[in-house]
Amino acid sequence: MARRGRPPKVKPLPPPEIDAFLEALAAERGAARNTLDAYGLDLADASAWLKAANGLALANAGTEDLRGYLDHLAGDQGRGREIPPVSPRTVARRLSALRQFYRFLCIDGRRSDDPASALDSPRQGRSLPKLLGESEVTTLLAAAHCWEGSEGVRVTAMLEVLYGAGLRVSELVGLPLSALPRDGRFLIVRGKGDRERMVPLNPPARQALAAYAAVRSQFLPRSGRSPYLFVSRQAADGHLTRQRFAQLLKQLAAAAGLDPARVSPHVLRHAFATHLLDHGADLRSVQKMLGHADIVTTQIYTHVADARLRRVVAEHHPLARWPATRRQPRTKPDDDQSG
Repeated sequence: MARRGRPPKVKPLPPPEIDAFLEALAAERGAARNTLDAYGLDLADASAWLKAANGLALANAGTEDLRGYLDHLAGDQGRGREIPPVSPRTVARRLSALRQFYRFLCIDGRRSDDPASALDSPRQGRSLPKLLGESEVTTLLAAAHCWEGSEGVRVTAMLEVLYGAGLRVSELVGLPLSALPRDGRFLIVRGKGDRERMVPLNPPARQALAAYAAVRSQFLPRSGRSPYLFVSRQAADGHLTRQRFAQLLKQLAAAAGLDPARVSPHVLRHAFATHLLDHGADLRSVQKMLGHADIVTTQIYTHVADARLRRVVAEHHPLARWPATRRQPRTKPDDDQSG
């Protein structure tokens, strides 16, 4: 029997120029699926607004049209239904997508001018990464080891690898079995831009992975085979999804007595980098383990360490409360005047 009710909404296809741009991004730069999806969403948003506001296709927009779109994002609509402004970081990301899109159109001969080249980026304050303290991570790990059953074994292994190797969550869930050599002393990780790196594994992570290997078969799909390390019966991709792991991490945070809002896979990656620097690791080594193409990206963690150090000094050093705790200078005792 045919199902009654409203027909399902048909998702509009992206303009062919966006499709061509994303294909070039994947072929020439080896962009990851998540990156392509993010660019696609940003360009689709700009395309929909330009079509509704000006009746223009994204490929034909001019500089003033794009400036109107950015003003719309910032909250200065001036036309149509008002929406809350988005953050400067989001505006900057969408502008970056537009710049790359129009640069592609020029290189590909589809346009002779670049309308995005004259646009200014929004001013952004430096935002330091959110992170957990070492004692909080220890509490989180302890809660994971108390999680009973095969689910707890899998979560513990993923958490130990995430914090012990500083992986991106997409790298973690997408690890193939081949990423773990037989000796298990390091991981071979394929990250952004299809760049490969080797990351050492500490003893707790190796032990957790060994325990997970004994129960991995319980998570395999019906076929009994999967090329991925962290498999899932329910996931269409064959491995645990980023969203599901983030949910498990929130549950774990609540069980550990931590605020779930403060705990995420990326926060643990930040903690990995900051705690390494706190214990004397050099910036270049941390850059390699994180898989950053540019050391400038890694330098944000030195600012985190500096900010924490200043806070510790301000809160605990006695001289930080100067002059409230200032000692009065000792007076020299009077010389004996007798005789």
